[in-house]
Amino acid sequence: MYSEKVMDHFMNPRNVGTIDNPDGVGEEGNPSCGDIMKMYLKVENDVILDAKFQTFGCGAAIASSSMATEMIKGKTLEEAWQLSNKAVAEALDGLPPIKMHCSVLAEETIHKAINDYLVKTGREPWGEPAACSTCGHDCDTCGE
Repeated sequence: MYSEKVMDHFMNPRNVGTIDNPDGVGEEGNPSCGDIMKMYLKVENDVILDAKFQTFGCGAAIASSSMATEMIKGKTLEEAWQLSNKAVAEALDGLPPIKMHCSVLAEETIHKAINDYLVKTGREPWGEPAACSTCGHDCDTCGE
């Protein structure tokens, strides 16, 4: 059912744990399956120097977290942002269709960690509309 790479990253996950004083932290969960992924980034000059994760979930979620952190270390924020769930699944030599949501969780967690870093450094988050100062939603909500 699972590839050797999935089993290897599940049984011997890379980059497990936290980073002291992380520059960015992202957390995402999937309520339908109960998987929760948290990722920590250390960033310098917009390059990810280190990435660690804590995942509560199935073997595919742990393997996806492990592979994703391996794939973004040493990448620029822009390169890491472009990492797709399909690329994570392909790097694991595939995931069963019912487990593809685990790779989506990894992609979304990376995006949240990058956006956390961007906000902490006074920049606008990517891929999300800027929140309106009046209503807290996108500007079409209240007409501001």
